[in-house]
Amino acid sequence: MYDATDADECTEQLRAALAAHGITLPSLGIDLPSFAARGPGRPLISLGNCNLATARALVAALRKGVARCDG
Repeated sequence: MYDATDADECTEQLRAALAAHGITLPSLGIDLPSFAARGPGRPLISLGNCNLATARALVAALRKGVARCDG
């Protein structure tokens, strides 16, 4: 089972990894209703909404990572 520390650490690691690519998701955080719920796969990390520029930056970063793996 996950706890608050796991969820916080994962969220901060994701925030740092995105920042390394110049990407900021202001609404990135723990989804509180899922945190309170019990069951597998809980809590959920909410990535939130982003504009087209941020979405394109995410696509570019992910493609760059895949290219490294395939290369």
